[in-house]
Amino acid sequence: MNIERLTNSVRNIPDFPIKGIQFKDVTTLFKDAELLKELSDGLYEMYKEKGITKVVGIESRGFIMGPMMAERLNAGFVPIRKKGKLPAATYEVTYTKEYGYDTIQIHQDALNDTDVVLLHDDLLATGGTMNAAVDLIKKFNPQKIYLSFLIELLDLKGRELFDPEIEINTIIRYNN
Repeated sequence: MNIERLTNSVRNIPDFPIKGIQFKDVTTLFKDAELLKELSDGLYEMYKEKGITKVVGIESRGFIMGPMMAERLNAGFVPIRKKGKLPAATYEVTYTKEYGYDTIQIHQDALNDTDVVLLHDDLLATGGTMNAAVDLIKKFNPQKIYLSFLIELLDLKGRELFDPEIEINTIIRYNN
């Protein structure tokens, strides 16, 4: 993977969604076929030997790379969605984000204790969303949980929220 090319292709949007937030827009990576393939190939290489049985993507940008990774890894795909978007019985967690509160849900029949889960989202900042997602996944007692991000904002130290036994991989890292 050409990390420099990927890094330079991410668009910065200041003061979005609120003042003071420097938003990392990954849609610029997705719209370029070569960059999208590079991301897909790179993520596949990271996880192809891990025995992944389910890829879980967090709404909404986790729904882009998540299903692509699931297909390549011959695994199922499971969505984690915002409250009220899933039709069957769910588990839910409410958590604090950088700029407010949110609630996410997963179907109660989405995973089981034999699964090896790859949990994917586009960005690791303070870690609130992913930490809530890990709490949801742990309700199923899976064999193993891996975390995957396209971008990590190192200065926010989000990775410090997670248990050391959870392997965390990021492709692009920013100090700020």
